[in-house]
Amino acid sequence: MPLLVRRRLLFATVMTGAAFLGLPTLAQIAPTVNEVANTSDTLFLLLGAVMILAMHGGFAFLEVGSVRRKNQVNALNKIICEWAFSTVIYFLIGYPIARGVSFLAPLESLAADHGIAYVRFFFFLGFAACIPAIISGGVAERAKFWTNATAGMVFVGVIYPLIEGLTWGRMSGGLANADGWLAKTLGAPFHDFAGSVVVHAVGGWLALPAIILLGARIKRFESDSIKVSSIPFLALGSWILIVGWFGFNVMSAGTLSGISGVVAINSLMAMVGGTLSALFISRNDAGFVHNGALAGLVAVCAGSDLYHPVSALIVGIIAGAIFVFLFQAETNRLRIDDVLGVWPLHGVCGAWGGVACGIFGQKALGGLGGVSFFSQLAVTGCVVALCLCASTLVYGLLKRTVGIRLSDHEELVGEDLSVHMIEAHPEEAL
Repeated sequence: MPLLVRRRLLFATVMTGAAFLGLPTLAQIAPTVNEVANTSDTLFLLLGAVMILAMHGGFAFLEVGSVRRKNQVNALNKIICEWAFSTVIYFLIGYPIARGVSFLAPLESLAADHGIAYVRFFFFLGFAACIPAIISGGVAERAKFWTNATAGMVFVGVIYPLIEGLTWGRMSGGLANADGWLAKTLGAPFHDFAGSVVVHAVGGWLALPAIILLGARIKRFESDSIKVSSIPFLALGSWILIVGWFGFNVMSAGTLSGISGVVAINSLMAMVGGTLSALFISRNDAGFVHNGALAGLVAVCAGSDLYHPVSALIVGIIAGAIFVFLFQAETNRLRIDDVLGVWPLHGVCGAWGGVACGIFGQKALGGLGGVSFFSQLAVTGCVVALCLCASTLVYGLLKRTVGIRLSDHEELVGEDLSVHMIEAHPEEAL
């Protein structure tokens, strides 16, 4: 008797016996199974969203440790306020553009399946809010609070959602689908599992024109170069980001059934690779070491679901080297005052991650395949170009109209007193 026939007879026998004994049938069990799946996915995404929310505390303390003590309150205040601005703008404008879902609809239409639609928004909001948080680190200590917040809202409301929609969202058919025009033209769709390009490269390349248009901080390139204020705070920010990154990457699966330990181990290996690379190249500089770990994590996002762990380690090693060399180059040779090094860390390492996915994701190098080097390179290049144009336009208009930089007096006094009227350590003045 054929195997298929035997299986069908066995299934019929089991179901008949279950009915005879009064046990629930498959049809009766199915709604319960679906209910468990829906609640599990809702919880899964919620945990990921909370871990990404916690990462913004990492952004805050990374900046607190990198700026001078007179600007620490401003660093903390910017990150939480930018999250608030991003939430409102992304809720009303950005998410409908990217995903085609409006939250102004009746509650009943979106509260089904335990409100997973709202949790999904919360999760993707964490990615969108990374954009102004990344930019914040580059323009620290001299950017006006409200004009910079305005630029961030434009990016979260329009620029980022357009890129998200074209790569991950409702407009992604041509770029990200196996039967889309990009796959037909260059051999495979664009692949960015957790945002090396879509999130990090976008934030870093949007930051670069802002940093250049603002100019360097007063006395930045004199002989007594401005130093970071607190390595412990910088390290704390790095560790918070590292831990949260496993929610950023692993939970990008979107459903509990899609979770993969491959993503987790690859994230770990890339983080380690970035750390060790920065350690040896910088000769054990603590600032570079803690940012090197982040560089590895930025770069691995795109192909974290495809790489062999050894490839992830290599991607991280290269990213750590990129960060150290380019941060030194932009500071010492190009005289670009990028306070936290967000252009090399997020912009260049994010772009490297997008291209690396097309290299190390290939089956010939131990990956799972389904990617094209040329597709990755083309989309990454287009995203970089779009971000440079958009940021130059937005910050250029703001600079010519309301101004984007603090006055010399406000900058010398520090943003804590000139903007927030309070110091981070007021007891030291007693």
